[in-house]
Amino acid sequence: MTNSKIRIRTALIDSEQHLSGINSPGQRIESRQFLFAPVQPVICCALCFIAADFVSGVAASRAVAKREQRSWFFESHEAWRTLYKGGFVVIAIGMMWLLESCVLDFVNLNLTKLFAGFICSVEMWSFLENAAQLSDAPLFEWMRKYLHRRIEKQIENVK
Repeated sequence: MTNSKIRIRTALIDSEQHLSGINSPGQRIESRQFLFAPVQPVICCALCFIAADFVSGVAASRAVAKREQRSWFFESHEAWRTLYKGGFVVIAIGMMWLLESCVLDFVNLNLTKLFAGFICSVEMWSFLENAAQLSDAPLFEWMRKYLHRRIEKQIENVK
């Protein structure tokens, strides 16, 4: 084969691999995975916090009902509410990342991580409340009060 034929063949193979999404032999990466790949860990983290709050909330609800000697049953609307919240969080984090990376790319604001941090903080607060109800341990009540004082202090410093 001549040099020009080898270059043409190499270019065709390269373009074929580019169009099919093959990076290395046997590895195919979908284009939709590329778009939100940078925020997948952030989304997973937020969903883990939501799941932990849901499980602890169900357990705390059951413990309170048992303490009050009333019957307890699982309410599906609570589960649906948590699923909706998870879906909205995924969409909101994705939108925040698109805003940060595509529109406001000239400024490094870390909006996605700030937003996810806010979501995780709210879920952590709720988890601590549930843990305090579940265990009656002073540690969780102390942690909840400590976080409350710290947040109040930070708000006063901002003013």
